[in-house]
Amino acid sequence: MSIELNVEVREDLGKGASRRLRHQNMVPCIIYGGDKEPSNIMIRHNVVAKQLENELFYTQVMTLKVGKTAEKVVLRDIQHHPIKQQVLHMDFLRIDPKSTMHVHIPLHFINEETAPGVKAGGKINHVMIEMEVVCLPKDIPEFIEVDMGALEMDQSIHLSDIKLPKGVECVALSHGEEHDTAIAAIHAVRGQSEEVETGAPVAPSNEPED
Repeated sequence: MSIELNVEVREDLGKGASRRLRHQNMVPCIIYGGDKEPSNIMIRHNVVAKQLENELFYTQVMTLKVGKTAEKVVLRDIQHHPIKQQVLHMDFLRIDPKSTMHVHIPLHFINEETAPGVKAGGKINHVMIEMEVVCLPKDIPEFIEVDMGALEMDQSIHLSDIKLPKGVECVALSHGEEHDTAIAAIHAVRGQSEEVETGAPVAPSNEPED
């Protein structure tokens, strides 16, 4: 799935100009990187709000159409209003098709309900929800699948257990085996009451009868 957005060039710069744009339901943005000068652009807020619902918007290469020019970029930073449901600013980075880049890719957990540890009453703890990888722009995966189907009680899945697509490398593991952290685990639910054995004597109550 490719993402294409029509954007507009903004000439009026500065904090005051940005505030005026936001009052007009526009989001001030910047495109930087590569061998070009930074470009100041703006995008309609309703367009941005719709894209924020798309998981791919945060990781995948997209096309920004600036007039007759098309820029291949990835989202690098997004600033939200601390209270309102409003995007204040976004940064886009131009990509070089021949250069690798670091990207955080979402993890999709599958077969959780059928995991033996879950069937035994355990609860899944997601330690990570995304993984940092390095790859060429053309190799950026939409997501990374984590199969929980064989996980027993008190077992964990680590970074090294994940099969990555061709051309994609886990950044943490590139620093050594000591960085092979857990992604998810199944543990017994804390405070879970033990079942009373059939026929076991019941302790008498010390509470007075009504």
